[in-house]
Amino acid sequence: MYLPLVAGVDGSEPSLRAVDWAADEAALHGVPLLVLYGALWERYEGAALARELGKPSTQVQAEDILRAAARRARRRHPDLPVTTEMVPDEAEHALVCAGRNASMIVVGSRGRSGVADRLLGSVSRTVAAASDCPVVVLRGNHDNRAVAGRHGRIIVGLGDAPASVLRFAFTEARLRRVPLTVVRAWRRPAHETVDHPLLTGEPARLYEERAAKELEAALEDAPSDIAVRRRTAEGPARSVLPAASAEADLMVIGRRSHGRLGRVAHSVLHRSACPVVVAPEQR
Repeated sequence: MYLPLVAGVDGSEPSLRAVDWAADEAALHGVPLLVLYGALWERYEGAALARELGKPSTQVQAEDILRAAARRARRRHPDLPVTTEMVPDEAEHALVCAGRNASMIVVGSRGRSGVADRLLGSVSRTVAAASDCPVVVLRGNHDNRAVAGRHGRIIVGLGDAPASVLRFAFTEARLRRVPLTVVRAWRRPAHETVDHPLLTGEPARLYEERAAKELEAALEDAPSDIAVRRRTAEGPARSVLPAASAEADLMVIGRRSHGRLGRVAHSVLHRSACPVVVAPEQR
């Protein structure tokens, strides 16, 4: 039995674009798609009160949104099994619970443009931090597609990412038939940035060589059927990875702590120019 891929919807345009992306990804992996809507208000107030106030029932709104999303997914992939579910709970809690029996969760970010585009919704942030399965947050210009992107490249930030995150990135690259670029950021400690003529450049070279060796060690067992490119870059990972995302169709980063995003993940999710996958460590 294949675990479904879950797409979170709320009726907004970003969430409907997430349905497009999720349908592509589900078809790519050969798994069913579950479109989920989490709504809390009616759980406490009830449909009767909504009618009394002359307002549309939250349940009716949710059903309309779910039907529209399912039609959208089926038009995109007619053979894809698509189901819908309305959960009377906070959206983030509903999605995290669904992730316990899912292969992946896809959510849209609510940013529109300018300053708003750099902000990350609380639902996206919470689900990415707490889900048991990988979470895709659709940042940047992804053209509503999970495949056939403009750059033809996936990037994974190495850092201290566990082997399970690399395996996930390898799988995505293989399915898309694109190369995988593995990025290792490196920095020299501030106290070694000296202006002595005999030391200038030497510490930087040593740290870069160390990063390159760590990169090679991590990729020692990389599958031979995937084109793997190695890149070291000077600077903090929270700056290096968002910059690299401008050249990628998908950015993969790892998450070690349950319920908390580290500084790097937080920065990448806020500043990435492409969709980001936050993959939890699998022990």
